[in-house]
Amino acid sequence: MQLLFNKILEFLKKIISGIFKFKLKLMKRFFEVVKKPAVAVILISALVGLIFGSLGGIYIQPWLKDKLSKANNQPDSLEETLKVKTIPEVVKEVSPAVVSVIISKYVPILVQEYYNPFGENSPFQIRIPRIVEKGKELKEIGGGSGFVVSSDGLIVTNKHVVLDEQAQYTVLTNDGKKYPATVLARDPVQDVAIIKIDANNLSVVKLGDSDSVKIGQTVIAIGNALGEFRNTVSAGIISGLMRTLTAGGGGFSEELDEVIQTDAAINPGNSGGPLLNLYGEVIGVNTAMAQGAENIAFAIPVNKIKKDIDGVKGEGI
Repeated sequence: MQLLFNKILEFLKKIISGIFKFKLKLMKRFFEVVKKPAVAVILISALVGLIFGSLGGIYIQPWLKDKLSKANNQPDSLEETLKVKTIPEVVKEVSPAVVSVIISKYVPILVQEYYNPFGENSPFQIRIPRIVEKGKELKEIGGGSGFVVSSDGLIVTNKHVVLDEQAQYTVLTNDGKKYPATVLARDPVQDVAIIKIDANNLSVVKLGDSDSVKIGQTVIAIGNALGEFRNTVSAGIISGLMRTLTAGGGGFSEELDEVIQTDAAINPGNSGGPLLNLYGEVIGVNTAMAQGAENIAFAIPVNKIKKDIDGVKGEGI
């Protein structure tokens, strides 16, 4: 038994010795090859590349990813990435909460008639035309846009849309229903108003954070373009922030401070509609466009109107 064990041990020693000698020969051959200049350069380059590649993966890649993310306005996390929607998705989600505001007012019915300045019994048969009023009629005289901020009918729009206290206002929802509207509040400082309709279970927009808006990010405008094309959609980017301008029209003029500039098309009738980000959140209220220019429009940051909304809600109206 002892003899068999010794033979096995001797056999194992030979195997290990053979392996060791083979490794020595292999290493000797390796160093002979390495001594050649071309091979040495290749190996040194590979070693340097490995070292710097590892450092880049550990330190440079996260820094570069952060910079590119901010430059391209991309979400910083997978969770935020999943929240980003396409423009059609945003429009489909938000459109039910965007409304048209119709402005109506009693206006004179004017007709043209002819009369004899010398009296109807005059021998002179002279007829002169004149315009006379034949009563009054309720007529649509303008329109704007708005968006629903509470399911029981609170709606945000521009103050200049509902400025006329003698006018009547009607809200046309996305499903074609009409509701008479009451003006609850007109902001004395900025071009914002809150109106109310008698309805329930309405679709509501989500309010975003306008302080996080970045120049260059994609935005979407929805509104009643030209007062007749309901839920018209346009898209563009944020062109500027903290703008100051004087806006006016129809006897109304007001200075707007710290507004958002966008190149999304905002036409008459879009006033009061939402400016949206790709999360489907309202970041501004479309309010004005630059006359004599193309693709220059402005929106009031949504953070500036949140106090108005909360104030009306707090009154329990």
